[in-house]
Amino acid sequence: MPSTRIHQLRIDFSVTPEVKRFVFVYLVEAQGLYLVDSGVAGSETQILGHVARIGRSPSELRGIFLTHAHPDHIGTATLLRERFGCPVYASAGEKPWIEDIDRQFQERPIPSFYSLAGRSCPVDCCLADGDAVHPEPGLEFAAIATPGHSQGHTAYRAGQALFIGDAVPVKDGIPIFTDEQATRETLARLGRLVREEGIAACYPAWNGICDACAMQAKLEEAEALVDRLKDAVLLLDEGTDLPRLVDRVCARLGMPALHANPLFARTIACLRER
Repeated sequence: MPSTRIHQLRIDFSVTPEVKRFVFVYLVEAQGLYLVDSGVAGSETQILGHVARIGRSPSELRGIFLTHAHPDHIGTATLLRERFGCPVYASAGEKPWIEDIDRQFQERPIPSFYSLAGRSCPVDCCLADGDAVHPEPGLEFAAIATPGHSQGHTAYRAGQALFIGDAVPVKDGIPIFTDEQATRETLARLGRLVREEGIAACYPAWNGICDACAMQAKLEEAEALVDRLKDAVLLLDEGTDLPRLVDRVCARLGMPALHANPLFARTIACLRER
């Protein structure tokens, strides 16, 4: 890979006045500029401000690589695509929600959805597992299927860098995934990549940049978290309704703040499936 710099940008936003969240997006600086995820709607001010501070021009944006379709990842993609002509890459599994945010809202309603998601965005190129894009000489973005958090979640490898989005549940965050088995398989696959494939650093949407050793620890923590949640569901699920089960799991594991979160409820719902 040619000489590159990777810039981590923290985007802060509010789901409700009480619920403050953030997401990390990444600007890859090579001959051109490339974004991995695009933050929530309105993030263009911060992104373009950073582009100016490093002495580059927004007209040098040559691609946006979306790990998945959730609002905090797609919010500025349409605006940047329209303004600068940069193509948008994503998986076929995420394309329907990216290109039709009304459909996404119907299937996954969250507070403040439209103010975060911005507008529907055309996907210029769908990438399947193993596909690679070469946007300039010596630079490759390779797609790696990492489902679990969402059906078509995709990580991107560029040289020794691995951009993993929300593929790894976080013990101190909100563990959100919709498929237990896919999540476990993704954690195992990422572990093999870190151990065996020369990954020097991982770039998540939820945490600081991790070297290979730190990432391995995060993966082990994630596996333990999934196990704890699963064990609690198996212990406490007596056929009760989902909201009551969520409350019981949250109480047992000391996660009171998550009991009213509809996305965490989906995590519990997938764990009770036999």
